[in-house]
Amino acid sequence: MPLESGLLDILACPACHAPLTEEGTGGQDGELLCTGKDCGLAYPVRDGIPVLLVDEARRPA
Repeated sequence: MPLESGLLDILACPACHAPLTEEGTGGQDGELLCTGKDCGLAYPVRDGIPVLLVDEARRPA
């Protein structure tokens, strides 16, 4: 499920404050990926709600 229009314009990575991009994962909710060069954390989206907690984020391989 895509996020509401304009939501990505105001969201930022809580760890480094870089912009986020949305990435879907098939039929699941997907993730928000940090665009920061040194950060790159992936935050889950659960039931259409971004979980922007560093403790819940994963570092993509």
